[in-house]
Amino acid sequence: MAVCSKCGNPKIIIKRQSSGQRLCKDCFIEDIQKKVIKTIKKEKLIEKGDKVLVALSGGKDSVCLLDILNTLKERRIIDLCAVTIDEGIANYRDDGVKIAINNAKNVNIPHKIVSFKESFGISLDEIMKDNDKRGACTYCGVFRRWIINRAAREFKATKIATGHNLDDETQAIMMNYLEGNINNLKTIGPKTEPKSKLFTSKIKPLREIPEKEIGLYVIAKDLEVHFAGCPYVETSFRGEISEIMKKLTSKHPNIMYSTLRGFDKIKIAIKNQESSKQELKECEICGEPSSGRLCRVCMFLEEIRQIKDNKKTLNNNNINN
Repeated sequence: MAVCSKCGNPKIIIKRQSSGQRLCKDCFIEDIQKKVIKTIKKEKLIEKGDKVLVALSGGKDSVCLLDILNTLKERRIIDLCAVTIDEGIANYRDDGVKIAINNAKNVNIPHKIVSFKESFGISLDEIMKDNDKRGACTYCGVFRRWIINRAAREFKATKIATGHNLDDETQAIMMNYLEGNINNLKTIGPKTEPKSKLFTSKIKPLREIPEKEIGLYVIAKDLEVHFAGCPYVETSFRGEISEIMKKLTSKHPNIMYSTLRGFDKIKIAIKNQESSKQELKECEICGEPSSGRLCRVCMFLEEIRQIKDNKKTLNNNNINN
């Protein structure tokens, strides 16, 4: 009879294809926590006295991250705070926001909720209505980072922790490699150092944990989680890469680990490649750091307004004709 590889308990909840290791619930929870803490120590992601802002969506990754970082808070190693972003996605985001609120209350940390609507005057659903200029993930990623950076300054956080897992990291590596986007490849890693005093360092403590194991962790700990997936991801390039990686993993269980390990070995060489170095200045509209006259958020907002104006003009012309 199969038993836990660590304690001999016959009640197994996982058998890892990559290693053959079998674990019971308690040993699995302890193993995940130890792996995350090991990543934090190895990559020097957190220092004693840090105030860490968690990007808390209410999904499994951010809830798992909050739960593990809270063990450091309880030991008085760090302080925690959280921000939740309401992108304005109908029949999806409201549940996640409620669950994020509950999780922040459970660990008794300051928590801020910010919407696209209040920040930019428009929701993601409104942006994507009749908009084929860019994918939703492109707009969302830029807008979310803008909000999170501002929240970090408001909270006076020293680090921003995101719930990027092993699947996320390998998808990002493959996406940017296939697109030939060397500049984006340079930014992938466990820690992003700020290029301006207006930016806060970002860390990814979960980057070596597979998505499936994070899902199992929150279930094993009976954490309240929003499991629904974003409806926009299905039509994104990331969604396509995700499906490819899942198929490869089913035949080659270690493929994501080897992809990450291989990339981590060559990323120093990638970073050393010469690229145009532009001095950051303040965006003329919002004051955030920017390499040009406008930051990407303000450029996108201008682009969105133009798309809406063109559509309105076209509709008026059709009515008049």
